[in-house]
Amino acid sequence: MNSIMERWIQTCRRELLDRILIWNQRHLLHVLREFETFYNEHRPHRTLLQAAPLRSLPDPSTVPAEITCLDVHRRDRLGGILREYQHVA
Repeated sequence: MNSIMERWIQTCRRELLDRILIWNQRHLLHVLREFETFYNEHRPHRTLLQAAPLRSLPDPSTVPAEITCLDVHRRDRLGGILREYQHVA
């Protein structure tokens, strides 16, 4: 099997499927679609220098006033199993 897919399946099982009870095929497909979106658009990846595959990192801020006053919002997905944190400007 492809090593990239093996890694994705391992991550999906560890971060999602081990923490949720799947009721039926429709529920499974919904959960996997949500995880796929989370994985590709938000979750940081070490090999991409903490960027997501479909989202690049913003330029770092060097202004001290911006660094000390950070407003961060959390968005829960799948009932709080997946959490997205976003800096609000």
